[in-house]
Amino acid sequence: MLGFIKKDLAIIKSNFKILGILIICYIFMSISGKMDISFILPFMSVMIMISSFSYDTYNKWDAYLITLPNGRKNSVKAKYGATVLLIGVTSIVTILISCLISFKSINFEELLVTNLGTIFGTLLVLSIMYPIIYKFGLEKARIMIFAGVFGVVIIGGFLLEKIDLTNVLKPLAFLENYLILILIIVMVIMVYISYFISLKIQMNKEY
Repeated sequence: MLGFIKKDLAIIKSNFKILGILIICYIFMSISGKMDISFILPFMSVMIMISSFSYDTYNKWDAYLITLPNGRKNSVKAKYGATVLLIGVTSIVTILISCLISFKSINFEELLVTNLGTIFGTLLVLSIMYPIIYKFGLEKARIMIFAGVFGVVIIGGFLLEKIDLTNVLKPLAFLENYLILILIIVMVIMVYISYFISLKIQMNKEY
């Protein structure tokens, strides 16, 4: 599986320049205090990894991997592994930059929760998009995801107008002390379910 991960990272190597530019922008924005773009780096790492599906399709990678022992299973594992690795690296870079810039006044608990929230959001994107991409291909998946996000925004906006979230969240206030643990558990479960679905789709595909 390690070879598959190296393959995916080698494919997106040219896109690392984009992450480098974003890191510079993040440093500049953080120093100037104009805005917080810490969520951009992990999110872009997912978007960059998603682009690797295009390279796989162009080079007919799927037709080749079925000739390898456990090729399908290892390819899915590697795709998720490489993405999670990239999210982890960009998140660590974000935390380190934040600590260096605001080391005198930094709130470590707030920084941790903020970055965990960012990681949760990016893993949620991964968990939703990857099974759809494996099922329908990247081009169709983009259209479906765009339509889905548009629908969620409309429905979410409607529900926010009709539902008083204060009353809904009040019974869950006792969970606040366990927020970090809950987030980590949910992320692990979420990614595992997504991986299992993607693997099942990939194993049943015919080429």
